Amino acid sequence: MSITNQVFPVVWYEDHVRLIDQNHLPTSFEVVEISRSDDMAIAIKTMIVRGAPAIGVAAAYGMYLGAREIQTSDRDQFLVQLEVVAKKLRATRPTAVNLFWAIERMLKVARQTVGPVDYLKQTLLETAQTINADDIETCQAIGDHGLSVMPQNPERLRLLTHCNAGALATAGYGTALGVVRSAWREGRLERLYADETRPRLQGARLTAWECVQEGIPVTLISDNMSAHCMKQGMIDAVVVGADRIAANGDAANKIGTYALAIIAKAHNVPFYVAAPLSTIDFELKDGDLIPIEERDAIELYQIGNTRICPVGAEFYNPAFDVTPAALITGIITEHGVVKPEDLIKFREKQVC
Repeated sequence: MSITNQVFPVVWYEDHVRLIDQNHLPTSFEVVEISRSDDMAIAIKTMIVRGAPAIGVAAAYGMYLGAREIQTSDRDQFLVQLEVVAKKLRATRPTAVNLFWAIERMLKVARQTVGPVDYLKQTLLETAQTINADDIETCQAIGDHGLSVMPQNPERLRLLTHCNAGALATAGYGTALGVVRSAWREGRLERLYADETRPRLQGARLTAWECVQEGIPVTLISDNMSAHCMKQGMIDAVVVGADRIAANGDAANKIGTYALAIIAKAHNVPFYVAAPLSTIDFELKDGDLIPIEERDAIELYQIGNTRICPVGAEFYNPAFDVTPAALITGIITEHGVVKPEDLIKFREKQVC
């Protein structure tokens, strides 16, 4: 089955970046045009653009936009001011490692490029565009590798995902939804079940929207239905994305993923994490070291303009939780599928 109406949430257009404003989906499709690095930082912080790979691409363009604003021909001064741009972008979302990966790649290119400042700026734009294009190819590879390890029985799969790890969370195609798209393309997908994903409802608003755009059969369920669905034999495998993976395979993803992994383990349902190698933070030995972003309480107590709980209640709103490696069947990367405990050996093999 063909993939049509593909979504590209981060696009370089002429002299600026176009972002799909994901805060307004699915009720309206709005595009935000970004020409300044500070505006890109705001877009990342306020989740106009979200999802670890997409944040990385957006941050790379943010680095170029910041570089473009620097008014000096002195190389050393340029690099000093570029570090200031990087600092502002790093402060936007602490958990998504792709943000830091992309910023460091842009800084490394700037440091290593020989030539006048204008040439450095042009090289940074080309690097950001390469990061953008590479991410789409990476996601397509993740999708195909993921499909290769999905259960062979039944022939047509019923998959469950949490949050949105689709085209909207990447430069296009998606990680977890990349597996779904590849399964749909090859005629192996019967249905995707999408958790609504409280409190920001990315499953309901974004994953379901993406599937409807492409004609992929999708059923929305509330976050507390997954155990019931698995007990009824409705789910063949779970596929989720990740915002950061530690060296031992512990994976941070949207809050609620950890509970879903426990439920999958209890029902003997395979649980896969789909993410590019850039999402793996080999500097962190385990998931206890992954910083967890805590967001504004308004996301919990209010839906739209409607308050859903009484004044006087207190709130706790971590955006992510960490799923232990022991609960993960495999990590799907652009280079293949690896068991969590084999990540370091897998990385060394790719480098060699």
